[in-house]
Amino acid sequence: MNREETTLLGFEIVAYAGDARSKLLEALKAAQAGDFEKTENLIAEADACLVDAHNAQTSLLQKEASGDDIAFRVTLMHGQDHLMTTMVIKDLINHIVELYKRGN
Repeated sequence: MNREETTLLGFEIVAYAGDARSKLLEALKAAQAGDFEKTENLIAEADACLVDAHNAQTSLLQKEASGDDIAFRVTLMHGQDHLMTTMVIKDLINHIVELYKRGN
């Protein structure tokens, strides 16, 4: 896998994780407003984005496992950072949404 391919994969992960993060933060606002149907829909959309990001990440892992030399790129590290922080945000938002539901 060459540098350009690795860079593009990093950007792909950033894009999917960024979309998921935006949807999760919007879901939190919907929960604050008491619109739990919208909240659940946005969380489901975020989950789909995270699946896409994870699939991109998995393709990279498979290539490396099969012996491909993966050229390290900062964009790839940035994508991994976005993915991991978004996954943490998702867990926290799910807990906060449950608290909002109990309060209504």
